[in-house]
Amino acid sequence: MTSPRLLVLQPSKSDPLAKLGTWLAAEGVELDLVMLREAPAPATLDGYDGVICLGGEMGALDDLDHPWLADVRKLLSSAVSKGLPTLAICLGAQLLAAATGGQVRKGPQGPEVGILLVAKRDVAGNDPLFADLPFTPDVVQFHSDEVHLLPPGAELLAASPKYPNQAFRVGTSAYGLQFHIETTPEIVLHWADKDPEAAACARPQHFDRDFLEEAHRDIEEVWRPFVARFAQLVRGELSPVGRLGTQLPLV
Repeated sequence: MTSPRLLVLQPSKSDPLAKLGTWLAAEGVELDLVMLREAPAPATLDGYDGVICLGGEMGALDDLDHPWLADVRKLLSSAVSKGLPTLAICLGAQLLAAATGGQVRKGPQGPEVGILLVAKRDVAGNDPLFADLPFTPDVVQFHSDEVHLLPPGAELLAASPKYPNQAFRVGTSAYGLQFHIETTPEIVLHWADKDPEAAACARPQHFDRDFLEEAHRDIEEVWRPFVARFAQLVRGELSPVGRLGTQLPLV
């Protein structure tokens, strides 16, 4: 059996696949990584079974400085229209929202940074990826922009008090996560060093090595099974929202 193939779009060296790559490789998923500052995004999604779009320090509409952002939004829009399983993280989620009719803006309440909780919405109980998550899972937050308005028809799956649109689904199987689940303590510490002004918005202990290591163990316990379910969706072993599972013949 041929391994499913995912297109991975990485806007910045500062936000690599990290744990997400390890978890997906363990699920037998083939990853085709495109570093967007170094290579063009593919023109189409032909030959791919799904898409991942990672985060970065640029804004979702900063096309003047990063003209390839328009190509990314086009691919994400195409993924939604084709019903391809898609996982878009932080900047990726903002690009997914902008590509499908939502609105992204600078967060009026300032940066959201640290190891924080998000809360599942009731509708998440019917979602194949979110249903089995705990009600208030830990996540890594490190963003200054927000998804201000969700795309038309999108389902809000998780929220936080500061910025409500934390996780959403567009169409049957395209997911946007405003937060991070893929990081390591080293990655988060690097972000804090690069952007001390944003890091100052978090509680100081959130950048202690021991605190980060324990937090990432908790995050892996919750979100690795989530990623495994995403891999099942890519393999066709899990039905997207709005589609019935395989029907057995009547006898």
